[in-house]
Amino acid sequence: MKALIVYDSFFGNTEKIAMAVKAGLSGRMDVIVAKPAEAGRPGAGGWPDLLITGSPTRGFRPLPSVVRWISEIPADGLNGVAVVSFDTRMAPEDIRSRIGRFVVTRFGYAAESMHKRLLGKGGAPAAPAGGFLVKASEGPLKEGELERAAEWGRRIAEAF
Repeated sequence: MKALIVYDSFFGNTEKIAMAVKAGLSGRMDVIVAKPAEAGRPGAGGWPDLLITGSPTRGFRPLPSVVRWISEIPADGLNGVAVVSFDTRMAPEDIRSRIGRFVVTRFGYAAESMHKRLLGKGGAPAAPAGGFLVKASEGPLKEGELERAAEWGRRIAEAF
């Protein structure tokens, strides 16, 4: 089985999570991890069994590079491909602005947005979208998040 993790990172936290997810998948799957520019044109050369996308939540949405990469996937281009997304985010209680807390609880985080886009391209849900916590907008990751990301990857791999 093969997995592809396409992610982008702003301060390096999302990259650390992508590598931890890879560690959780490894041993059960061959895993390639790439940023959108490195991943190439979506679907060129075929799709893996599992596609995972990751992005930090910036302005309550994924980074434009990841959104662009997903948007280039043809309609129904993910038929037969298991998909899931993750993001790095601040917990609502850590967001100082009441307006920011309201917006994030009302509209969500990047992972849910990416996951919906992948499902809209015909992907089959491999797991619920995942969110991994940072202490502040620039990080670092909260204690235990790398281990939680690896466990999330293991659970996804075991579901196959």
